[in-house]
Amino acid sequence: MVEQMPIFGGYVGGVEETAICDIATTLTSFAMLNASYHHDGPIHIRWGTTSSRETLQIAGHVAAAMDINTDVLLANQYYPVAGPCTEMCLLEVAAQAMTDTASGRELISGCASAKGVAEDYTTGMEARMLGEVAEATAGMDVGEINHILKQLIYSYERKYLTAPMGRTFQECYNVRKIVPTKEYLNVYASAIDVLSRLGLDIG
Repeated sequence: MVEQMPIFGGYVGGVEETAICDIATTLTSFAMLNASYHHDGPIHIRWGTTSSRETLQIAGHVAAAMDINTDVLLANQYYPVAGPCTEMCLLEVAAQAMTDTASGRELISGCASAKGVAEDYTTGMEARMLGEVAEATAGMDVGEINHILKQLIYSYERKYLTAPMGRTFQECYNVRKIVPTKEYLNVYASAIDVLSRLGLDIG
């Protein structure tokens, strides 16, 4: 496995330029580093997330191009801005899972909530959302997926500056039984309801 995360808005430039860089580093992973699979994750230079509108465009176009033209295995990383036990976090994860599934990624690796920089701010519920959304998205028409994604991304992208940190693993899980709290189950159900209302056949 070779991991690489191109930075949108950095030295490489905008969406198109970052996508070209991503393709090049993906191919390099296999040609020069003998990767078994490539672990991607375009990240936004300002927000530090993989679930922004721009980074999802990059990830989606790159995966689709690689899927059409190669037989290599691709994975993606998830860095939502919001933290666990928040609807925003789960909706960010859902948007990325829909993008990855529709664009042909073979592996979806799990989430590092709160941008992956806060200790104990990752739980299994984010991975559960990822899996359930990917399964619900599989086989859908790409036009229909894009229609849902436009609304979904709009629902959270205006909140980046005030994104909720959420709760630590210890605060939103029963650590003895390793099960989510009732509060997190309610938040999860609320996020599923949002996705259902947007048109995703889930829950």
